[in-house]
Amino acid sequence: MSEWLVLALAMVAASVVVLIVTLVRHHTAREDDDPSETPDVIEYMTMMIGVVYAIVLGLAIAGVWEARSVAQDHVQAEAQALHEITERVRVYPPEVRDRIRDDVNAYVGHVVTTEWRTMAEESRVTERGAELLSRVRNDVTDYEPATDFEAQAYQPLLDQVTAADTARTARSESTAPTMPGVVWFGLITGAVVTVGLIFALQIRRTLREVVLAGLFAALIAFLLFLIWDFDAPYSRGIAASADPFLALFPDAGGS
Repeated sequence: MSEWLVLALAMVAASVVVLIVTLVRHHTAREDDDPSETPDVIEYMTMMIGVVYAIVLGLAIAGVWEARSVAQDHVQAEAQALHEITERVRVYPPEVRDRIRDDVNAYVGHVVTTEWRTMAEESRVTERGAELLSRVRNDVTDYEPATDFEAQAYQPLLDQVTAADTARTARSESTAPTMPGVVWFGLITGAVVTVGLIFALQIRRTLREVVLAGLFAALIAFLLFLIWDFDAPYSRGIAASADPFLALFPDAGGS
């Protein structure tokens, strides 16, 4: 099922629940029930709970968006480091240069195809990817520079290999959801309480009030979906992409 279809169903369901509860409450209300007699303290508490929950929602959205942005930065850093390796080895002998470039291309091809699917489906990187990156590292470290010019390029190459390995490790650590279960419990409970407090204000069954209550419930459902969608940076709809790899290694996607 499409994630956007799930979102639409969740928003519709939230609005329908509010509508049903409003109708049931209206039909079961006492004849002398006066909605205008809602105590001021209830209105104040409802307002304060809504404000607090809005702040919590904002912080949660900012947190998962930042995690998603950081995850994309890891991809960019890794791709750039690997690209630098392929460029800096131009001073090496052709057979060494070509071997390093071929191994880098093999690693990138694995990342943007097999490993990216594994990250999306299983929230982890692959052992094969680690092996291919280790091969690149061995290619660089095992070569003994024959000239001063090659020796000057040797340490920067090692630095780029380290940068790629560090970025890969960070990417691996970013594959899992960032929001702990207790936070989700608080967000969902807060949503139920915040929407439920609408009925503490004794809303009437006017079209305007029912529509506003339904839209408010749908908005809460949308914001919770947005947090869930950002929560796994490499897995869901608005996810970090492999575009930095594909931009620097155009042929990787077809390998």
